Amino acid sequence: MSVLVVAEHRRGELRDPSVEALTAGRDLADAIGGDLHVAVIAGDVDRFAEELDREGVDAIHTVAHGEEFNHDVYAQAVEALAHDLDPTYLLSPNTVNGLDYAPAVAESLGWPLVTDAIDLAVEDGLVATREMYGSKVETTVARSTVTGFEEVGGGDVDIADADVLVSVGRGIEEEENVDLVEQLADALGATLSASRPIVDNEWLPKNRQVGQSGKVVTPDVYIAIGISGAVQHVAGMKGADTIVAINEDPSAPIFDVADYGIVDDLFDVVPALTAEFE
Repeated sequence: MSVLVVAEHRRGELRDPSVEALTAGRDLADAIGGDLHVAVIAGDVDRFAEELDREGVDAIHTVAHGEEFNHDVYAQAVEALAHDLDPTYLLSPNTVNGLDYAPAVAESLGWPLVTDAIDLAVEDGLVATREMYGSKVETTVARSTVTGFEEVGGGDVDIADADVLVSVGRGIEEEENVDLVEQLADALGATLSASRPIVDNEWLPKNRQVGQSGKVVTPDVYIAIGISGAVQHVAGMKGADTIVAINEDPSAPIFDVADYGIVDDLFDVVPALTAEFE
């Protein structure tokens, strides 16, 4: 029996979720009396392997292909390692990249999948505590299986076809304020889209939602307004050529993926931009 952890890096540095996954992986390995294996894919794998070679790690597997994250490379490498090692449990960081390849690997292998886990325990089997509804609810699950992918239904527009998207998030505060962002979209000749909280509140229809439970989009320009940058949302828009973020919180995760950022009150910035482009 064993546990396989997939490490994650970005711009030449191992990311903190890798260390967190190692800790969780070691605890699981101890619970089942097995070994802890770590996979490092792409980048400077030898240096990363040295950094990960710490107490509690039994084996490190490196795949030297490419420099940064690539869906196909990670999915194929993790699937191959899973076939070779046959781990009891496979852990990947609950990040944009992890949520990108893990569902594909789970579906290909026919394995159960649990996302958003904040605690793991072994009883009769694996029991995971996971966050739901924007971290407002915690629940425990014994297993979750990928059964396929469902395309979000039609509607008045297909945001996946848009060249420019202006996307509105929770920071807009009230339904009537959505018009403010729509006016900017009109001034730019862009398409209006939204993050999940806006759709959950029924301020915009489901076909306007960007993210894992909405649409994956790859526009030329993506303008995120009042969007914090949850991993589920970023997974749906990180393929945009240029990302512009407007948020008054300088620590908002959306700035990690943005090419340009404006740290200011959207209620000041958006009208000024609209006036500039009208």
